[in-house]
Amino acid sequence: MNPWLPVAPCMPATCLTPPAAGVSRPRRALRLAAVALSVLAGVVPALLARGSGTAGRVRLASLWSRLVLRALGVRIEVRRGFTFLAGSAAGLRVVPVSEAAPLIVANHVSWLDPLVMSAVLPSRPLAKHEVRRWPLIGLLAAGAGALFIDRDRLSALPEAVGRVAAALGEGHPVTAFPEGTTWCGREMGAFRPAVFQAALDAGAPVRPVAIRYLGPDGLPAGVAAYVGDDTLPASMLRVAAFRRLTVEVTLLPPVQARDRRSLAWAAESSIASVVIAPAVHGVPVAA
Repeated sequence: MNPWLPVAPCMPATCLTPPAAGVSRPRRALRLAAVALSVLAGVVPALLARGSGTAGRVRLASLWSRLVLRALGVRIEVRRGFTFLAGSAAGLRVVPVSEAAPLIVANHVSWLDPLVMSAVLPSRPLAKHEVRRWPLIGLLAAGAGALFIDRDRLSALPEAVGRVAAALGEGHPVTAFPEGTTWCGREMGAFRPAVFQAALDAGAPVRPVAIRYLGPDGLPAGVAAYVGDDTLPASMLRVAAFRRLTVEVTLLPPVQARDRRSLAWAAESSIASVVIAPAVHGVPVAA
């Protein structure tokens, strides 16, 4: 293990709580089958997308992400600050980005997070380089225009930051998870400042986004957390078995600072105000 990489204290035994009431076994099987078909169906477009422009690849990835989330029965609610904007993955209204392509940063809870961000804010994801070697998933990520970073090689960090800055400069929004690892969703890790240098170099705005997974009672649900020595199949089974999992995505105001550490702290603090000590929401406003 690289001593420079962040490690979260969250572990499945302490952070994951079993659902009080799940869906029936036939429905779980149907959801998993739908996800498998969605992944397989995404391979051909991912291959074809390699020859198209980046904007087209990003839009295609957004549609595919919504399809997978819908297959899993995951509902999305988007808020600007604490104002309700949109619901359900199927009928989700994609949020337009500003004219200047932003660096979008979010807290990291689950393997679902990149899908959620792609569905809500179409953008190029920043992913660890190991993802590129994963069967099917690596192909889909590359087809979506992912930018890969080798977290084990500090010497490769400036090059990765340069690629992110170049993408932003070309007008392509980029999504990153600066904690560098997943947390349970009730707590957060410190944001690593390196990726924020890309925003400064490109003169791009930084848009913080808070992600919370909620149960049918509106309270935080740990079922989606992907932490510690948890496995992807086990996590997928939990999500498929959960009744009415909702992802609350809060779009927070852009943050500004003169240096990357201050910028990272500003974004982290903004997201933490929602994730760790969420305020009481008002009555949702119809979209």
